[in-house]
Amino acid sequence: MLSLRELSVEVAGTTLIRELRLDVGEGEVVGLLGPNGSGKSTALRCVYRALAPSGGAVLLDGTDIAEQGLRDTARRIAALTQDSRADLDFTVEEVVALGRSPHQRGNLRLSARERALCREALRRMDITHLAQRGVLTLSGGERQRVLVARALVQEPEVLVLDEPTNHLDVRHQVELLKFLRDCGLTVLVALHDLNLASAVCHRIALLRAGSLAACGTPSEVLTPETIHAVFGVEVTQVTHPVTGALQLLYDLPADETEGISR
Repeated sequence: MLSLRELSVEVAGTTLIRELRLDVGEGEVVGLLGPNGSGKSTALRCVYRALAPSGGAVLLDGTDIAEQGLRDTARRIAALTQDSRADLDFTVEEVVALGRSPHQRGNLRLSARERALCREALRRMDITHLAQRGVLTLSGGERQRVLVARALVQEPEVLVLDEPTNHLDVRHQVELLKFLRDCGLTVLVALHDLNLASAVCHRIALLRAGSLAACGTPSEVLTPETIHAVFGVEVTQVTHPVTGALQLLYDLPADETEGISR
């Protein structure tokens, strides 16, 4: 169980997160949604300890993670951040192996089991063929999949992902989100695409100006009224003909529609 308890963040006198309260159950996928600047990334940074909250706490199985060592937290929480990048041209295989760092002391060689973990992560992310490539030669989408593989090799209990579908083509977006839904890990993921969030998330937490505007199942949160209040756009709800998932159609303003028709 991952819990955000009255989490608040202030920077230079500006409140970025205000008393955010959210629980993510074991094996649950919870999506953080909201407009730009609503506090999604800030909340995630507190969870993976890149940022210390000004108030409140992040709890893992009831224990404040601030009371744990950073290595201990890294063994249990893996993060994929928006600004993840590689400055050195390690091979894909080497970058993925770095996921074992929280579990090791010194420069020990990977065990046979750890090497098998790396191979499985490469396979899961469909990047086995890239194993000997330098990461600086990869496309943005390929590099994104490498970083997800590195996170999996940590063997975390919790995955924290900030816009993980950035740079991914449609096929790999769908495959990644299906994996998140089926992996059995506790997942907190920030997304912009409301329809992808509806398809993959058990619950959605909708942020507005650093506060929780709504939380519940996709059908409870992604209503036309709530979407208009938070994002300022009109939507029509439809049901996916195959999966039955709630999907949203965005309504263009009448004058824009008329302009396009001409």
